[in-house]
Amino acid sequence: MNESLTVMTLPYPDGHDKTVRVYVPAHEEGEKLPVVYMTDGQNLFEDDLPGQFGCWYTREAVRAERGISGRAAIIVGIHNDEGAIERTNDLTPRSIGAVRFPSDLPKELEEGFEPKGEIFDSFVIDTVMPAVEKDFPVAAGRENTAFCGSSSGGLQAYFTALSHPDLFCISGVFSPAFVLYDSTDIISWTMNRLADPAPYLYFYCGAGDPLEQEIFESTEQVYDMLSGLYPPEKLTEVLLPENPHNEKAWAPIFTDFLHTFLHREL
Repeated sequence: MNESLTVMTLPYPDGHDKTVRVYVPAHEEGEKLPVVYMTDGQNLFEDDLPGQFGCWYTREAVRAERGISGRAAIIVGIHNDEGAIERTNDLTPRSIGAVRFPSDLPKELEEGFEPKGEIFDSFVIDTVMPAVEKDFPVAAGRENTAFCGSSSGGLQAYFTALSHPDLFCISGVFSPAFVLYDSTDIISWTMNRLADPAPYLYFYCGAGDPLEQEIFESTEQVYDMLSGLYPPEKLTEVLLPENPHNEKAWAPIFTDFLHTFLHREL
């Protein structure tokens, strides 16, 4: 079967619709494939309209992995169809703790802020996943399902994977926006979510601009805490201090995350 990129419009719980794109790589008739659910679907594929944030080149990563190892995955990209304020709202869970805004973030984000990460979580679990599993050649089950995101999306990937360890075997937590919370709140929330089986947590962070430096420091606090509590064989941390906070930095890390998902014992 040839590869395909399908655009869906699915109803979001607050009343509007969200665009979801599903990339299915070339595969054999009847072959079922693992799946990676991702935030910021508008930035994932190389045929996107040019934008200020760049591209993840996920299709190229999947094609390369198939060529190297024979394995591949479906990529499900959930778009941010609105603006930056709505994206931050969608990808910031309220239940982790009180939110604080770093000085590097635009003031308009703070003025329009209303955390709704739990709504996004429900959308993924109750709407997106059933639709994808119904209409595409997905190898269902926890061991075949990953979640990945960056910045606020990395925060949401952490939240969703730890909230549903029965559904996700691995989470790509790229440059996560832990900086929005006090570290003690994140640690407390995390300790209340530790469960068996624990999802594999793949952390990445740079430190190449002021925002990424702040994110680096908060991510290190969380990772150090997890190192004393979490199964060590289910933690990976990639640090590239020269890298800034953008898709150009995240794209090559996704290639390794994809390989990790498809090859490690999870």
